Amino acid sequence: MLFLSFSLTLFSLSVLFLVLDLSVVLELSLLTLHSSAVVMTFLFDWMSLVFMSFVFFISSMVIYYSEEYMGGEVYINRFILLIVMFVGSMMLLIVSPNLISILLGWDGLGLVSYCLVIYYQNVKSFNAGMLTALSNRVGDVALLMSIAWMLNYGSWNFIFYLDLAKLDFEMVLISWLVVLAAMTKSAQIPFSSWLPAAMAAPTPVSSLVHSSTLVTAGVYLLIRFNYSFPPLLNYFLLFVASLTMFMSGLGANFEFDLKKIIALSTLSQLGLMMGILALGSFALAFFHLLTHALFKALLFMCAGNIIHSMGDTQDIRDMGSLMNYMPITSIYFNICNFSLCGLPFLSGFYSKDLVVELLSMSYLNMFIYLVFYLSVGLTVCYSFRLSYYSLLGEWSFISLGSSGEGMNFMLKGMSGLIFLVVIMGSVLSWLIFPTPYFICLPFLMKIITLILILAGVFLGVWLSKLSMSFSLFSKDNILLSSFIGSMWNMPVISTLGVNFYPIKLGNFYSMLFDQGWQEYYGGKNLSFCISGLARLGQFLSSNHLKIYFMLTLVWIIYLFIN
Repeated sequence: MLFLSFSLTLFSLSVLFLVLDLSVVLELSLLTLHSSAVVMTFLFDWMSLVFMSFVFFISSMVIYYSEEYMGGEVYINRFILLIVMFVGSMMLLIVSPNLISILLGWDGLGLVSYCLVIYYQNVKSFNAGMLTALSNRVGDVALLMSIAWMLNYGSWNFIFYLDLAKLDFEMVLISWLVVLAAMTKSAQIPFSSWLPAAMAAPTPVSSLVHSSTLVTAGVYLLIRFNYSFPPLLNYFLLFVASLTMFMSGLGANFEFDLKKIIALSTLSQLGLMMGILALGSFALAFFHLLTHALFKALLFMCAGNIIHSMGDTQDIRDMGSLMNYMPITSIYFNICNFSLCGLPFLSGFYSKDLVVELLSMSYLNMFIYLVFYLSVGLTVCYSFRLSYYSLLGEWSFISLGSSGEGMNFMLKGMSGLIFLVVIMGSVLSWLIFPTPYFICLPFLMKIITLILILAGVFLGVWLSKLSMSFSLFSKDNILLSSFIGSMWNMPVISTLGVNFYPIKLGNFYSMLFDQGWQEYYGGKNLSFCISGLARLGQFLSSNHLKIYFMLTLVWIIYLFIN
């Protein structure tokens, strides 16, 4: 209830700040030593306030939902405290106009996410946690390097220098490093493999991570830094984002794990946000970030409810006919899926349609245009495939299995979000864009989105029927489907690809040098020779009289023979 009241207060304040065009910078002096002052700076503007209100609202619903989902957990208090620490780190990151305090929130997110990913203590969770932590470490180092370079300006309050010093070599370098940091946190290519691996965390954590915290931290940082990006950096970011978007959309169509499909969907939407940000519209990227947070949080909650009621199975091939057994969850699930696809007048439509139309208005090459539109079609494709497998058809789980829902904590937590999923898109579009974008497109370009959405629906259902008959996974297609389904072999490259050859080289070096020629001509053989000589000397000194007589005898025999 505390988080909920915070959320409502902050949202009211954000509307006030937006209408009055206010920004408040709060400086808290922590320590003054001679002429140096250590000051903690907080920036409150409409953007940080509305984002904080969303984070508080979603986390309050997730904590309420967790009471039942984690009901049998012995250490439920530890779990709730970890979530509160997670939210606290995100808050620090949101309100910081200073790179040092951003790093505190950034690293806090990384450390607490590691603790949450390894929460179910098994080998799979440990591997996923280590992959998550090490992938994010690359971004942390980039942020530390940008802090070092920012020292040239005399302060770490980047907000003062972005527009003013955008052509400086230092600021260009800092921008590249910040983009690298954001790419690791928001799981863009080539750092994408940790995002589906992080699904080892409990479902309420996934709901929080994939909606308003952690993965959105990278996008939010880029929104703050967008004023300083040179054109080359924007083109690079657009290329990487479009590839990520296409790769994850394609991969989700070949995945059978319910949570991983939704995780890949998050990756696709992050690519969309990064892409539109690279095109220069940061307000629109922020708008899509907020609407996406709502329906993605609810989508994960629905998935958690389905998994919970089906004996912890996550394979969508085991589901089916769920709309008969779990009607309310199925309704929520469908509404979120439609919002994700951009169905008119749900929250996702307002941001996604605007993003695609703005892209059509921009001067870009055919590659970016095609990849963006194909990715929109693929989103619809995997969403309908997911609905086809899980909600329609026959009951595919064990014969004695039964699943149902009561008016419990989980449903109440989900019901708190569904209202916002439906109406919040229009409300935010009125608030953020009081002067609407003017979109002027020819008829064909205007309806191409609709054509691709319909094509995605048919393709999704066709793919489902095809893979149910297993013709898609015949011997000829298995390599292609495994390549596409494994995110273009990125998880293998991120794990075995990084450590296999160094370990093999280490073994070869050890055998050849440490235990081979180096050992023979080095310390071991030298020690062996010296100890052998020492033993010989000891033998001679112990038996000198015997040896003397023996040598005398040999000398006499030698004399007689000659």
